[in-house]
Amino acid sequence: MTVTRANRQELQRVYARQYKAATKRSEKSRTLQEFCELTGYHRKYAIPLLRAAPAPKKRRPLRRPPPPQRIYGPAVEKLLVRIWEAAGYPWSVRLKAMLPHWLPWATAHFDIPADLEKLLLSMSARTMDRLLRAHKQAIKKRRFGRTKPGTLLKHHITIKTDSWDVKEPGFAEIDSVAHCGNSADGEFLHTINLTDIHTTWTETRAVMGKGQQRVSSAIDEMRIVLPFTLRGIDSDNGSEFINHHLYKYCQRHALQFTRGRPYKKNDNAHIEQKNWTHVRKIFGWARLDSDEALGAVNDLCRNELRLWMNFCQASVKLKSKERKGSRIVRKYEKAQTPLDRVLASAHVTEETKTTLRAQRATLDPFVLAAKIESKLDGIRSLANTHLSPKAQSPRKQFWGESKPAPEIYVPPTASDD
Repeated sequence: MTVTRANRQELQRVYARQYKAATKRSEKSRTLQEFCELTGYHRKYAIPLLRAAPAPKKRRPLRRPPPPQRIYGPAVEKLLVRIWEAAGYPWSVRLKAMLPHWLPWATAHFDIPADLEKLLLSMSARTMDRLLRAHKQAIKKRRFGRTKPGTLLKHHITIKTDSWDVKEPGFAEIDSVAHCGNSADGEFLHTINLTDIHTTWTETRAVMGKGQQRVSSAIDEMRIVLPFTLRGIDSDNGSEFINHHLYKYCQRHALQFTRGRPYKKNDNAHIEQKNWTHVRKIFGWARLDSDEALGAVNDLCRNELRLWMNFCQASVKLKSKERKGSRIVRKYEKAQTPLDRVLASAHVTEETKTTLRAQRATLDPFVLAAKIESKLDGIRSLANTHLSPKAQSPRKQFWGESKPAPEIYVPPTASDD
């Protein structure tokens, strides 16, 4: 029979009372002998235990820790969710960087007490993640690749495989996204996406088909509206880029023209990311193949969407990457909007910076969000429903969520009348 420590302590208490109560030497000896046999103790070790038995230990009452005090209550959470939804469901690090610019405009749409505004600005990105966890839903991703490799001029265009390490704006990656729905037959819209490496400034234009002249014209239009001088472009090996029109265009305007390796999307990682955030997440996978849809998409890309992405949406950039054993440790810069990076650049003229600051001071992000939603409803109505994927709810298809668009008050303007 195994005697536990608790058993020995209980035996010690029982036999200690008998040992102290015994009046004869023989009784003490017999009690000591029984105690040693039961516990396995040596006689010399057992005698002090029986002479001074420890008092029974008093169990401390269980003390439950006080519940944590909730700093950010339901009112703060509700306000955070409303801004998060209006901003297009950004990542918490980006959302925290956007709040200082969004909150002054939010006070015009929502009744925000000063204490709630202070709490919202003091909230960390990780706390935002916890508060928004119940509101996030999985986003279904579907990809359709329609790029065909171009075979002409490949030996004239340099392959760029090293990572971008530019300290000035003007060097950009370009790519195209097909809006073909479930069929690649016939002509349909392609969006030409251009993103600057240093500032993450992005421009988007739509063209019908992938004609060389149309693509070159779209790139020329984006080059003119950039707030800095375009110095170079880097593309994949699609035939819409590897052609005589674009090659001569780059020579005429002294643009550096490079390309990535075939079937190596990581060579164009920056623009591949923007293809999702600036195109697929906005326009979805519906088939757009009409001139009306072309005009509607370009109207949105030239106006509200470019202002929304470059003036109101913050992004993060990789600062350093270091290998430690089998792990790669990445460090990122503070989240900023593309406009903030343009304003911080010494290669942009002061006149351009003054114009951009004045333009940002007049932009209400909540009104922009409402106008974008309205125009997207019109674009969705122009989609070819016979050759599009299975219909989804508007928020899930265009913004990546199944929730309805947030109700935002849009003040009337003279143009609305």
